[in-house]
Amino acid sequence: MDGGSVPYNPRSVEEVFRDFKGRRIGLIKALTTDVEEFYQQCDPDKENLCLYGFTNEQWEVSLPAEEVPPEMPEPALGINFARDGMQDKDWLSLVAMHSDAWLLSVAFYFGARFGFDKAERKCLFGMINDLPTIYEVVNGKDKVRTPGTNHSNSKPKSNPKAQRGSETQSKVSTAMQQKDEDEGVEEEDEEEHGDTLCGACGENYASDEFWICCDACEKWFHGKCVKITPARAEHIKQYKCPSCSNKRARSS
Repeated sequence: MDGGSVPYNPRSVEEVFRDFKGRRIGLIKALTTDVEEFYQQCDPDKENLCLYGFTNEQWEVSLPAEEVPPEMPEPALGINFARDGMQDKDWLSLVAMHSDAWLLSVAFYFGARFGFDKAERKCLFGMINDLPTIYEVVNGKDKVRTPGTNHSNSKPKSNPKAQRGSETQSKVSTAMQQKDEDEGVEEEDEEEHGDTLCGACGENYASDEFWICCDACEKWFHGKCVKITPARAEHIKQYKCPSCSNKRARSS
């Protein structure tokens, strides 16, 4: 199933992994940046509904396939029935866990269908396992807490003070010392933030991209994922991501 278009049948390990990543991004969008729209579509008064992720990084809440057995594995049924019977966070975590299970079942369905051998299955699982689960992204367990100002555009600023030499130290040696210190700070920053992942798309930290941190849930996001530019961030005193903003609107 691929967004209502012609069924997509990946045949190589790389193609199956690309399919997995696209569906995963779509599901993460539904449970983070598009959470209000997802919440509204999961009306408990409707029939059994499923959350689908598609290869083109989109998502859809829809009725399950009618054929039995279906062409390919189906997501968990009836996620909408639990919506109002649980805390929002617990409900989203439940959907995230079922979504993780569905993604794995779809990936290995393709593997079985096209005869992946032991080495290919191991390779596929290794590539999948390098990414955080949807559950980890939704619950903020996919990264190490990043210190620094909340509205930095990438690396929080560090200001280690260099120990000064004697007054007779030459300008050349001072410049070389400063250069070494600057390089050391950059390496520490890269090391510190290498495991930080975007709370919207789940992709890794990149030093050349604009990032912003939510003051409520303390997750970091690519500016492009939450539609915040560096210029706009300068005028935001306290930033709240779409998920936290929508949660507050529903409770009021």
